[in-house]
Amino acid sequence: MPLGDPGGGEFTYTTEGLPRNLFVAVIPVSDPGASLVFYEEVLGMREAYRSDGEIGVMREAARFILRRADAVGVDTGIYVGVDSAYDLHRRLVDEGIDFVQYPKREPWGVSTAFLDPDRNIIRAIELSDGPPA
Repeated sequence: MPLGDPGGGEFTYTTEGLPRNLFVAVIPVSDPGASLVFYEEVLGMREAYRSDGEIGVMREAARFILRRADAVGVDTGIYVGVDSAYDLHRRLVDEGIDFVQYPKREPWGVSTAFLDPDRNIIRAIELSDGPPA
């Protein structure tokens, strides 16, 4: 139930305050410093900040927090947008990265999934204008 206007007037919500995009995702890692090498050298991200137990990395609009955790090797549920899932697959295969899903067409576009050094699953999907018609 909306609180309305604190001054007692009428107020109608439109789209203010509603989610617009995913800003950052947390990835559990055993050692943020060691993981940083993969995210920088293989995925082309750069360190944005460092604090106790975590390192923030980013590339364009993709932002991750590499946070120290006891439980790693999870399906993160994260899909990063890429220009081409096939090109990403070829590039990461050349880097010796393990895949759990080769590029395939799905309802949202062509996607693929690979493992980071802690065996976390990261997914990638080709950028498109939205869901199929």
